[in-house]
Amino acid sequence: MARSRGSTAQAATMTMLALLAVARRASSFALMGGSARQMQIRGAVARARPAALCMSSTPVQDGQLQAIKDQIAAVGDRIRSLKAESADKSMLQPEVEALLSLKAQYQTLTGEPFDPPKAGAKKPQAKQQQQKGGKQGQVKGQESDKITPRNQDYSQWYLDVISAAELVDSSPVKGCMVIRPWGMAVWDALRNDLDARIKDKGVSNAYFPLFIPRSFLSKEAEHVEGFAKECAVVTHHRLCADPNGGGLVPDPEAKLEEPLVVRPTSETIIWHMFGKWISSHRDLPMKINQWANVVRWEMRTRPFLRSAEFLWQEGHTAHATREDALKCAREMLDMYADSVKDMLALPVVKGTKSPMERFAGAEETFTIEGMMQNGWALQSGTSHFLGQNFARAFDVYFQTKNEDRELVWATSWGVSTRLMGALVMTHSDDAGLRQQLPPAVAPHQVVIVPITKGQGEDTDLVNSFVDTAVAQLKAQGIRVKVDDRDHLRPGAKYFEWERKGVPLRLEVGARDAKGKVLTLARRTGGDKTPIPLDDSFAEAIQQELQGVHELLWKEGEDHMASGDKDRTGFYLVPWCCDASREKEIQEDSKATIRCYPLDLNEAKAYEGKTCFYSGEPATHMALFARAF
Repeated sequence: MARSRGSTAQAATMTMLALLAVARRASSFALMGGSARQMQIRGAVARARPAALCMSSTPVQDGQLQAIKDQIAAVGDRIRSLKAESADKSMLQPEVEALLSLKAQYQTLTGEPFDPPKAGAKKPQAKQQQQKGGKQGQVKGQESDKITPRNQDYSQWYLDVISAAELVDSSPVKGCMVIRPWGMAVWDALRNDLDARIKDKGVSNAYFPLFIPRSFLSKEAEHVEGFAKECAVVTHHRLCADPNGGGLVPDPEAKLEEPLVVRPTSETIIWHMFGKWISSHRDLPMKINQWANVVRWEMRTRPFLRSAEFLWQEGHTAHATREDALKCAREMLDMYADSVKDMLALPVVKGTKSPMERFAGAEETFTIEGMMQNGWALQSGTSHFLGQNFARAFDVYFQTKNEDRELVWATSWGVSTRLMGALVMTHSDDAGLRQQLPPAVAPHQVVIVPITKGQGEDTDLVNSFVDTAVAQLKAQGIRVKVDDRDHLRPGAKYFEWERKGVPLRLEVGARDAKGKVLTLARRTGGDKTPIPLDDSFAEAIQQELQGVHELLWKEGEDHMASGDKDRTGFYLVPWCCDASREKEIQEDSKATIRCYPLDLNEAKAYEGKTCFYSGEPATHMALFARAF
């Protein structure tokens, strides 16, 4: 259906672009935590343009305008810094777009163009230094201790938090990260939980080559189109000295007969092997999983969220019937949702992707989508129903019980270290991993800090008392660390473990040991609590850890359901499925359909509703959002 593109529509488009760019929201449109409440569309041009997603009747407050001004100043500073470093255009362009969007929002809200401060005007106060020293135990005077406030620069805040928590470090390879021991321990805990759940589904672990013949990718047309631009390719098998003295170069005599693609995903090579392993219905279902690294040559990278190399698990299954394959794909999606709830305290929305957002080569893609603190979505796991596309491409047939020859049905499903990014952006604040690591994945669930002065009877008493406490905690299966480093003051130790998100801290001095108590400090703050070292000590700590998880889960649910914060959010609207209109909305606002929520669409909540964009009868309830 053709639509007018007059000045009103263009203004509405600009409104949405600006509002989404600076995380403004309309309280009527937040997804209410899994409820079936339909968003009501406001605005004079609700059917004409996507501004209906976020236009609000809320009056403009001075604080809102000042926040926009502050963001304009921060983005401007970043642009000047990038130019000074001679950064390439790919890094400058998104910052310039963000600046233009911020200025557009300012003009939309005030009716006047943004007027930058004149030279010599007082600049906004720089971000305040984190509180240092004293009983809070914070190290003084180190620039690296600072964490950029979220409302000043969300992207930099994220980088500061993962650095302060020692989750990752940069590497000499552009786009690749070093996962540090603390970060790897968190991933290991999540991986171990998922591995057990996957095996409970009757899936076996295997490992397939990192290198895939280039010809394999071209066997499934949609698949190769989806990954071609991200593939790293190996063309030679050795190096030699440059005869011109330029160091090492590929040896011209070592060129491969067929280039090898460094694994972007493993469907093609696994289905080549399935063709060798499957011949009869007795071989089905075949369920394989592998834990591996993957390379996708991303142009704009961010640790955990998008990187050229990352860790993941990928499951691949073959089935005799369509129904069995679809059931498997749904079961794995539910498994992911359960795991991120139990391990990460991360609320998600389960749904299916629109045709435009589906995995390359899939007939259906199921997804779990989390809402981060800035209101953007993060795709946290996917499960794909592949139909018979890969079976057909790799000639994977089986003999049925009736001795007919049929193609098998396929699924693939996976999660990655992206979940680490979801963890940080869900359970952190301006002090670091404030709401702490969920106990299930915390490398140390409890840290004990003995407070002693040199050697003597009191020190011996404290150490003996701590040993008893540690033994009880370990017997309960609690991961505990004693920080007895003698070159750091207690306050410095507190600061370090708070930054790393350790849920509970126990402090023990001579007076505590004599009174047979430990002082409990929670990462989220509040009053310290004396905990007696008796027969119920370990159980009391276990209950505290359970309370931490429940608190994190509730805060996550409340955030997803909240309607009282100035932020971008999830926008649930009736939608008539149309790829061209979906692309228009994405180009205008950078918002995409994150999913069609399963519960609402299975209940046909869209029936009798009109598409908010085209005015045609709705075919789905769609969840729109900006996304990482």
